[in-house]
Amino acid sequence: MTGSKEQSISNYKVPGMRSPRNRQVEKPEDGAKTLRRLTRYFADERKVVLFLLGVVFIVVIASVYAPRLQSDAIDSISRHEFGKLPPILLFMLAVYAVQSIGTFLQSRESAILSQRVVKRMREELFDCVVNLPVGYIDGHSHGDIMSRMTNDVENISNTVSQSLSSLFSGVLTVAGTVAMMLYLCPQLALLSCTTVILTVMATKFLSGAMRSFYRKRQVLLGELNGTVEEMVGGYRTVVAYGRQAAVVEEFNRTADELTRSGIVAEILGGSMGPVMNVINNVGFVIIAAFGGYFAVNGVISIGIISAFIVYAKQFGRPIDEIAQIYGQIQTAIAGAERVFAIMDQPREDRSGKKGMENARGVITFRNVNFSYIPGQQVLHDFNLEVRAGHKIALVGATGSGKTTVVNLLMRFYDPDSGEILIDGVNIRDIDRDTLRRNTAIVLQDTVLFADTVRNNLKYSRQQATDEEMEQAAGMSNCHDMILRLKDGYDTVLAGEGYNLSQGQRQLLAIARAFLAQPVILILDEATSSVDTRTEKRIQDAMVKLMENRTSLIIAHRLSTIQDADYIVVMDRGRIVEAGDHEELLQKKGRYYELYMTQFAGNTI
Repeated sequence: MTGSKEQSISNYKVPGMRSPRNRQVEKPEDGAKTLRRLTRYFADERKVVLFLLGVVFIVVIASVYAPRLQSDAIDSISRHEFGKLPPILLFMLAVYAVQSIGTFLQSRESAILSQRVVKRMREELFDCVVNLPVGYIDGHSHGDIMSRMTNDVENISNTVSQSLSSLFSGVLTVAGTVAMMLYLCPQLALLSCTTVILTVMATKFLSGAMRSFYRKRQVLLGELNGTVEEMVGGYRTVVAYGRQAAVVEEFNRTADELTRSGIVAEILGGSMGPVMNVINNVGFVIIAAFGGYFAVNGVISIGIISAFIVYAKQFGRPIDEIAQIYGQIQTAIAGAERVFAIMDQPREDRSGKKGMENARGVITFRNVNFSYIPGQQVLHDFNLEVRAGHKIALVGATGSGKTTVVNLLMRFYDPDSGEILIDGVNIRDIDRDTLRRNTAIVLQDTVLFADTVRNNLKYSRQQATDEEMEQAAGMSNCHDMILRLKDGYDTVLAGEGYNLSQGQRQLLAIARAFLAQPVILILDEATSSVDTRTEKRIQDAMVKLMENRTSLIIAHRLSTIQDADYIVVMDRGRIVEAGDHEELLQKKGRYYELYMTQFAGNTI
């Protein structure tokens, strides 16, 4: 839509024109709170989670018990008790086989769990997006919203599939290993666990720095997607004004900042592994020195020293793994924060319950005031009454508030004060879906989907029969045009209908509105983008469409609204003149000036 809305929303963006100072950076959320909220998605997958935990428990038991068997085997050899060796070795083989099978099942169940959890999250997010208020979509980068739906959710999926089971097994492995070490030699176990203090200190220091950079990276990635989405959507405008260099510069500026944040984040994330390795090596030195001392003094056997070396490595491995995936976990938490930020947005108000049975289409605006942004009022004490079946035209300069009137009537926005009535009922009390089913709108920028012509026409009323659809197309002067297409009504349109001309797209939009059988019809600059010959065809179709319907027409071309029952001239959100075409010309006011500017060539 065009008009005052675009001038009123401060963060409206034009490709190649944004300033880094205007960048919207989201406030950091509580990571622990986000993580707790994320875990709630596992509640519906209890069976998978319990099975996964069971498998992880078995794998951990096997991995913890295997070094104990290795210790017994070494002690049997050192004591020349070779008869005991074969059963120990066979048992070791069975334990390692169980561990291998369990690891396979662990990977399989992790993948199933991640896909189910992410499927639910993606469905909830999409359901939230399609039910957001129009004002939220208008005021936020479409590319950033898409990035949350794709990149952020995908990061969560990867983390669940690759990191969740590692986190579970890591915690259990550390607990089991410490228990076994304490059982074999409490003194050496306590000495080995001193490295835990170093691990906690290093993790705490690095995690704080990593969180901010991973969150910033996700925000910048959303902004980069927003830049690409704007450039692709407005490509003709970018090329027409030669803004390619500016767009590239803007993209590179954001990409450079993303690269810098990404490098720092990856360096911090990658440093966790080497730091943990150093700490683990310190642990090996402690075991070698003190283990040898205990062995010489008969406190422990040689096999136990061997087991402790394995346990020390096994103790450090899950910590290393957690350190390695910590960056990925931080990315997932940052992405989850952005996803939940959309989910927490208030849904579109659906408080109305009344229907529109036997609606006549009498529209009343009573003392309506409205602003998109507080303090920047768009409509001022707006009053208008439209009789049933009448054709009302709204004219005025860009920014006068014409499109805002339509936005309020469709309940894309609600007025700050005043009320809008249909047949004497406040539209706030009418069921929103019912209101929109009884109101059809044809915009200047026609929206068609990458689907068949048939499905595009039936988008307004899916239960319509093919006969009704073809009748609507005939009344809209596009039936013959559709039949000339390659597959007729089954022709698949390119994205947004770009394989059709602007006039053909407009005719299809009119046919779609025809098929909706609306009580109220809105035409918003429906002929402003076509040539005069095509405009005549569209006007003929619109005349048929407006018969016996209450119609609101927004037009800059005054030739399209001369036969309107009532013409409302708007300026800066107020009605400055009203009447039919002849009356307004005789007044020689604002409408007369507009008319003379278009048809007499006068300069005002």
